Amino acid sequence: MPVSHTSKVYEHELRTLREKLLLMGSLVEEMIQKGSTALATRDTGLAKATIRLDRRINRLECEVDELCMRILATRQPVASDLRFVTTGLKIVTDLERIGDLVVNVCERVVELNEEPPIAPVADLQGLFDGAIDVVHEALDALVARDCERAKELLTRDDVIDEQYARIFQDVLLIMSRDPSTVYRATRIQSIAKYLERIADHAMNIAESVVFLVKGTDIRHHNRMRENDPISTAPPAPVLGRVRSR
Repeated sequence: MPVSHTSKVYEHELRTLREKLLLMGSLVEEMIQKGSTALATRDTGLAKATIRLDRRINRLECEVDELCMRILATRQPVASDLRFVTTGLKIVTDLERIGDLVVNVCERVVELNEEPPIAPVADLQGLFDGAIDVVHEALDALVARDCERAKELLTRDDVIDEQYARIFQDVLLIMSRDPSTVYRATRIQSIAKYLERIADHAMNIAESVVFLVKGTDIRHHNRMRENDPISTAPPAPVLGRVRSR
């Protein structure tokens, strides 16, 4: 259950922060979906319209940053409220970066549409679908404050990376067989890389959800364990007592 605060203004600020984050998330999902359609249908008009949506994402980023800084300065939040505000500052950055990457995708789509179609690249649409899915799952985990769902999502990062690696090899093969495809093939490769990076930002959001719910910082945790299997470093401290929200 949400924590009730004595200050109604404070409650309103926290609610507004949550609403702005969710609005950013919905706009980001809309951009990815439209970018996917623009690529599949070679729709230059849709690609350009999707690029323009990024302006709203940028405005919301500034609004969220300003709101978070105001809450930190005037309310001095603790425990779960502090984690929510600091997590919001991280998540808004990842959402804004996803928007930028979709813009990059759409710019490459516009360039590709000025050239003859290139032979299909294996799994490119699958990678697009995978990116859409992990962003959606990360945002759903955030809305539900579902730590287990966020942790499960983190296990899918390797699958996305493998898809990108296959596409990269496919693009190299296309270019080696027909040098006239280099310009178009490199655009395809760039799109695949942007999608892989979008998935990485979704993983960042999932990690932030775990911190929001549990107060535990799991960033780089798997990598550190692989590189230092005998490490006995203690887990990151919890910022205050975890309260149900």
